[in-house]
Amino acid sequence: MPAYDPFSYMFNLLWFMFIFFLILSPWFKKMSLHRAREAAIRTIEEKRKSRVITMIHRQEAMGFLGIPIFRFINIEDSERVLRAIRMTPDDMPIDFIIHTPGGLALAATQIANALAKHKAPVRVIVPHYAMSGGTLIALAADEIIMDPNAVLGPVDPQIGQMPAASILKVLEQKDPKDIDDQTLILADVSKKAIEQMKNYLTSLLTSKGMDKEKAQRIAEELAIGKFTHDYPLTVDYLKELGLPVNTNVPEEVYALMELYEQPMGAQPPSVQYIPVPYKQAGQNSGNTKAS
Repeated sequence: MPAYDPFSYMFNLLWFMFIFFLILSPWFKKMSLHRAREAAIRTIEEKRKSRVITMIHRQEAMGFLGIPIFRFINIEDSERVLRAIRMTPDDMPIDFIIHTPGGLALAATQIANALAKHKAPVRVIVPHYAMSGGTLIALAADEIIMDPNAVLGPVDPQIGQMPAASILKVLEQKDPKDIDDQTLILADVSKKAIEQMKNYLTSLLTSKGMDKEKAQRIAEELAIGKFTHDYPLTVDYLKELGLPVNTNVPEEVYALMELYEQPMGAQPPSVQYIPVPYKQAGQNSGNTKAS
């Protein structure tokens, strides 16, 4: 029977604990980050007396083995946002903090519709950028709060990887007999897509109390392909269009954004909120006072 070696035993134990720590360290880090984000969200809610919903897509995040992870608005995002809105009383304002390159039109439209129907004020806060579908969501707000250097983007439809407006240009430059069937079909879809987007934007903006003529002008400006799809629309330009834009971004929002810096490994949910139903104004919900 081999002699008992306390030094060998301690070495093996310490080695085991080291391996155990390495395995669990990412989980502890993720949970700590999640709690920090939740605390930051709760701070904003208590200060602004609102429901805070975040949708943060950090394109620069790196995934497993250094493979880039590109995140966009998807159906899972819309499901979570709609759930958060359902859990919010009709008389409680919503602060929707968004940072996104855009994404699925269906998901963005669902979120915009839900925000537009909320009876209390809806404020969309853009610390950096909200392009394409993110802009569509911003247009559903009663108030768009942007950093002075933040931007929105055009909402012209994209058919596959091509701008719908550019596809329609082919019909102007060629005779139908010189155009292949697939391009003709794409042109037909493009025409419908642009018309649908213009009509939707007009309806969305007028539902927020905007004059129809003004809403039609803004819809025409943003949806017909006047700009490239990634063209940055600045605060000054958006104000000139007549949109309800200001630059009063709360400092707490910037602090929250610091907690979304280049997450590694498993990605946290894009949409985050305090997962409890809020009571009507004046009543307590757990430790949170809704008013």
